[in-house]
Amino acid sequence: MEIAAFIRYVKWMVNHFRGRIHYYALWNEQDIGYWNPRGNPEEYGRLLKVFGPAVHETDPTAKVIYGGQADPTSDFAKRVLDECKCASQIDVFAYHTYPGYGQNLNPETMDYGAYGTESPSKLRTLVRNYPGIRKDIEFWDDEFNSIPSWTGSDESVQAKYIPRGMIYNLAAGVRTFVWLLTAGVDGNEYDDFGFIHGFRNLPDDFTPRPVYYALQNTNALFSDTKFDPSIGIDSTDIPGLRRQGRSPFLQYGFRNANGKSIVAYWVAAHSIPGGAFAPLTATFKLRNSGIRTPVLIDVVSGEISALHWKTGTTDTLETLPVRDSILAIADASYFDWPVLPEAPSSLRVVASGSGVRLHWELHGGDASQVAVERRVGTGKWESVTTQSVSTESNDAGGERGSVVSYRVRAVNHAGESAYSNVARISP
Repeated sequence: MEIAAFIRYVKWMVNHFRGRIHYYALWNEQDIGYWNPRGNPEEYGRLLKVFGPAVHETDPTAKVIYGGQADPTSDFAKRVLDECKCASQIDVFAYHTYPGYGQNLNPETMDYGAYGTESPSKLRTLVRNYPGIRKDIEFWDDEFNSIPSWTGSDESVQAKYIPRGMIYNLAAGVRTFVWLLTAGVDGNEYDDFGFIHGFRNLPDDFTPRPVYYALQNTNALFSDTKFDPSIGIDSTDIPGLRRQGRSPFLQYGFRNANGKSIVAYWVAAHSIPGGAFAPLTATFKLRNSGIRTPVLIDVVSGEISALHWKTGTTDTLETLPVRDSILAIADASYFDWPVLPEAPSSLRVVASGSGVRLHWELHGGDASQVAVERRVGTGKWESVTTQSVSTESNDAGGERGSVVSYRVRAVNHAGESAYSNVARISP
């Protein structure tokens, strides 16, 4: 009866949010001792067996997510799949990675030691080869972070580890979701996990940590790329110590939607607080990169500097720095993306005579116009006006007795910004 009632609820929710929500996950960390009693794979499998069809039948365009497994334990996943006999119903398989939870372990140890004999790589192999599983199944590491307050860590370590974990996953075809942006104001997570400081009644509350900018740079450089194994780096002079199993030299080539390549490399070392790392350099030979005018990008800081090919070559770079944080090589033309204006903020609306007066704040990005949109009740958003740059506007529209919502965005020659906050009024 409980499962039947739950499935009625699932169908109602999927139908209610049809066209707005496209992914539905069953449970989160269903395999840990947080639950009382502890999560049981067979019981989860029985629920997943009816959950998947309920979602797909209610909305054929929706995707079913195997809820984020807290640890990459193959046995738990196999017992779930054996019980549910619903492998074909799973569109996304999700898991979480916190190598060495509570201490400083570098993200690459998720596949060599942090979980003993288990690993995300081993888990993905099991799932990919399970009978009936979709050939196009996606894998999500949908809860990943490195915590600066953990033993042996600090904010400099976090800023290195987050890009490393994301690019390491990207090369394996895994989408990564960082957790969490900032701690809740209730103090539940205090200031441990945030990329922005939480609420502590201190002057730097809600200000970005270094990792915030490192994440921003990682997304800007790699968000529209895919791993291309034909691109790579050959190097014969990386110190042998760094090639050992616990600190391998990693390099991956990616290609973006425009066909341009970017190469990421780093030493997968255990980073120490304070950011210190032995100065290392190496000579690299790029393969199949198509890079003609090379530049070096520090993914953590965002610094970009020009590089020069070894005399007489178009593929060899000498005396390049090698660090325990990601460095990337790309062509100078890689940065051809449009620079959109920043989103307006602090939108507020007030009644003004028979109409509505709107005020907002503008920021950077060389905006040339501002677009104002309105929604009456739960209807569709409609354009009110696109006007020259200003921080206010008037609207005589709206329906008396209805809640009217407004949003604005800035426009420049490259396109439109994200939307501002939504402001509402009942005329």
